[in-house]
Amino acid sequence: MATVIAPTKHSPVEDAETIYSACKGFGTDEKAIISILGHRTAQQRQQIIIAYQKLYHEDLVSCLDSEISGDFKKAVHQWIFEPADRDALLANEAIKKAVPDYHVIIEIACVRSPEELFAVRQAYQVRYKRSLEEDVAAHTTGDIRTAFSAFRYAGDEINERLAESEAGILDDAIKDKTFNHEEVMRIICTRSEGNQGDDFAAALRTAMRCIKNSNKYFVKVVHNAMRGAITDEDSLTRLMVTRAEKDLKEIKELYYNRNSVSFDQAVANNTSGDYKDFLLTLSGKED
Repeated sequence: MATVIAPTKHSPVEDAETIYSACKGFGTDEKAIISILGHRTAQQRQQIIIAYQKLYHEDLVSCLDSEISGDFKKAVHQWIFEPADRDALLANEAIKKAVPDYHVIIEIACVRSPEELFAVRQAYQVRYKRSLEEDVAAHTTGDIRTAFSAFRYAGDEINERLAESEAGILDDAIKDKTFNHEEVMRIICTRSEGNQGDDFAAALRTAMRCIKNSNKYFVKVVHNAMRGAITDEDSLTRLMVTRAEKDLKEIKELYYNRNSVSFDQAVANNTSGDYKDFLLTLSGKED
C-alpha cells in the first residue's frame, strides 16, 4: 500500500500559487514546498505543473531546481515527475555513470509491469531521442548486454515445477560461476531474470531477488543504504520516490520485522534537514 497522504480534492492553482510564494519570497520556504508536493499524488503533481506554467509562464521543475539544493533537491526533482518519466531519468543516470549501475536497470526491468516498462521505454525515447535499449547496449558488453536486451514473460500462467527446475539451474550457475552457459542465458532472457564474472553474478542475484520477492529486495536496498557510516542517499531516495505510491507500507513493515527498528526512525537517524522532512512526509509520517 501507498504511504503518501494526499487530499481527495485540491486546487492545482492554489498549490501553484503557494509554491510560487515559497520560492519567490524572501528566502525559500522549504516547509511550504514539502507540505504541498509531499502530499500530492502523481496525477495531482502533474496538475500543479500545468497550473504553474499557465500562471507564471515558467517551468515548475526549473524553478525548484534553482531554489533548493542537495539531496532535498534530488528527491523533489525525482518525485515531481510522472513515474514513467522518472524511471527514464533514473535509467539514463544509471547507464551514464562511469561504472553503470546495473541494479537500477534491473529494478526497472524486473519489478515494473509490462505496461509500466513499455511506458518507461516510450518516455525514454521522447526525452533522449533514442531508445533505452540502444543506450543499454552502448554501455554494456557480453552476457549483461544480452540479458538486458531481452524481453521477459509476464503472463498469469506459471508452471511451478518448471520454475523450480530453472531456479535450480540458476542457483547452480551462481555457485559454479558457469554464467555463460547457454541454458542460463535462455532462462534469464525468457523467464524474467546478466560481463561475465562478478558483475554478471551480481546482476543475476539482483534479478532473482527482484523477481522472487520485490519487497524483500527493497528492504535489503534500504538496509544497505543506511547501515554504513555514510548513508547512500541515491539508493534511499530512489526507494522512497518510486515506492511511496506503490508498496512502501509493506516495505516498512518488513524492514521493522527484520531490524526491530522502525523504518521512519532509521530514516530520521540517517538523514537531516529538509531532505529528512521530505522523505518522512513521503513515508506517511505526520508532523
